[in-house]
Amino acid sequence: MNKKLLKIKNKVLRCRKCKLYKTRKQPVVGEGNPQAKIMFIGESPGHWEDVKGEPFVGRAGKILDELLESAKIKRKEVYITNILKCRPPENRNPQKREIESCTPYLLEQIKIIKPKVICTLGNFSTAFIFRQYGLENKIKGISSLHGKFFKSGKTILIPFYHPAVVVYNNKMKKILIKDFLTLKNLL
Repeated sequence: MNKKLLKIKNKVLRCRKCKLYKTRKQPVVGEGNPQAKIMFIGESPGHWEDVKGEPFVGRAGKILDELLESAKIKRKEVYITNILKCRPPENRNPQKREIESCTPYLLEQIKIIKPKVICTLGNFSTAFIFRQYGLENKIKGISSLHGKFFKSGKTILIPFYHPAVVVYNNKMKKILIKDFLTLKNLL
């Protein structure tokens, strides 16, 4: 692991900026290639991520793996993280204060990795990243943004539905596969 990313991990391990540290088993900082061209940013860790300390290892993670495979992208080639590094109780949505407390770590990760493509997974990560990249006026619900490309400077942003949507509605898998094929074609 890159030394700078390891420093971020150590900061997150000691983090007490919000109350989520009290209920976490372990934070989920991120994993993957530190020189990745593609970064995936989810919302927050779920139960299995909290247990294992790794991003996207539960049911949504299995779906993400299938989506990556459908686009001929190897998981080890990308970097995967979340806007929150600790699991919210009962997988509730991230709260504004938690996002404000935790996203400086994410911004450091982006600065170190310098991905050419950032794929946001879900509404919360999309809204946060769009604000960071000066695309506030483009923020809409994920249902109208998914699979579209947005350019900001040298970075391409692509919002996707969060893979967990398939857990609750299997029909969404076709839409996600189609969106990931768009990513494949970009590459």
